[in-house]
Amino acid sequence: MNKERLRRTVMYAAGNNPGLIQNAAIYGADSVIFDVEDSVSVAEKDSARQLVYHALKSLKFPCEIGVRINHISTPWGYKDLEYLLPAKPDYIRLPKGESGDEIRDIDKIITKAEEECGFEPGSIKIMVSIESPKGLRNAYEIASASPRMIAIAIGGEDFAASLKTEKTRGNTITGGRELYVARSMIVFAAREAGIQAIDSVFSDMRDEETLINEVALVKELGFDGKSCVNPRQIDIIHQVFTPSDKEIDYAHRVLNVFKEALANNSGVIALDGKMIDMPMVIRAERVLAIASAAGVYQKEESI
Repeated sequence: MNKERLRRTVMYAAGNNPGLIQNAAIYGADSVIFDVEDSVSVAEKDSARQLVYHALKSLKFPCEIGVRINHISTPWGYKDLEYLLPAKPDYIRLPKGESGDEIRDIDKIITKAEEECGFEPGSIKIMVSIESPKGLRNAYEIASASPRMIAIAIGGEDFAASLKTEKTRGNTITGGRELYVARSMIVFAAREAGIQAIDSVFSDMRDEETLINEVALVKELGFDGKSCVNPRQIDIIHQVFTPSDKEIDYAHRVLNVFKEALANNSGVIALDGKMIDMPMVIRAERVLAIASAAGVYQKEESI
């Protein structure tokens, strides 16, 4: 499982809902998380854990599947790992991450489970949600704590609550301003560690316009994708994170003029009257890589 695989959408499915678990992957999300944490009451933790285990063992899913466990400081976290790792989810999603030690602890448990079950070493990955100032302060430590780490995410509602404020909405600093610094720091930590950054859930299912604005903002900040809880949000999020025909065409032209300049030993590279430098080439390569992964561009056509 590649750390750079497409994760425009990471959709939660409650681990105590059989119908939702069975059908969650058919809506087209890039990644689905079966949740045995917040969406499951204390009384249903055991039954949800069993349901998710049997779903992972018996069903074939068309996309990446993770499991959000309870934090290991709770009475259920280690039991979640013990019970669910033999079912081999693609990754474990840890909520409320606050230190690298937590990740290293989980890494050891996963390593033992892989050995005991005969799984390929390193095949089960880790994704962590940052939901507090302490977690944010340790974001890079968390992001780099294990080679299993594929992404860090921000839990927007929980983070805002930890700041003793509310999560606001909008597509500029004046909307969502309480998370602006935290979001940026999440991206910084993820990029330094070489992993992905995933934004938080947008909870108003009816407000598509503000959802589009928020997705556009976090894309501009550098996020790779966004969490969601409703299938209706998937296409909207994908539309923003997937390069447009115009972006693909421009990226292809940038790489063409770059290739021509290299062939001609030219020291000056320009396109449409604008200088082309290496950061623009890197961005163009990324646009085409995302477009190829999303199925809107044929990889064999790339430079």
